[in-house]
Amino acid sequence: MKPTTSRRRQFGASLVEMAIAAAVASISIGSAIPSLNALIQRQQIEGTTAQLRTDIHWMRSLAVARNQSLRISFTKLPQAACYVIHTGAGKDCPCDADGQPQCRNGAVALRSVAFAGGGAVDVTSNSSSMLVDTGHGTFTPTGSITVRGRDGRALKLVLNIMGRARICAQGDGLPGHPHC
Repeated sequence: MKPTTSRRRQFGASLVEMAIAAAVASISIGSAIPSLNALIQRQQIEGTTAQLRTDIHWMRSLAVARNQSLRISFTKLPQAACYVIHTGAGKDCPCDADGQPQCRNGAVALRSVAFAGGGAVDVTSNSSSMLVDTGHGTFTPTGSITVRGRDGRALKLVLNIMGRARICAQGDGLPGHPHC
């Protein structure tokens, strides 16, 4: 007859093993967070630039379809920035402190996009307003619009007279985009 032993099989992990696993996980997560933040910032810059480019193409198409000159105007305030696609003259649809268009003189805002001050991105233009002429479908004046992230990286949308938009990266820029 075989003597029986009372050995139990042990399942689970010891406190030391769990502490080591927690330390490894926190180091891995800590090193991944800066990369994740940079990725989110890049997506915000690229997404805003793509939306702006789409809005410019939409504005040009709408101007030709309506046979009506349209404008895109930019407002920069300490609390907010915005762009407005509208009818009327260049200064007829500025944004208020909340980023909402305030149209006057019969101008009508067709689309507006606001950016909170200190937000994820900042949008600036070298021209306060650009007009799409329906007779030729051209933009006057030509200009550039910069979308800058909190980390300083920026994409520039350069519009030529025909309304074609070219995107390039400023400074160190963003990989995958040509330098300006």
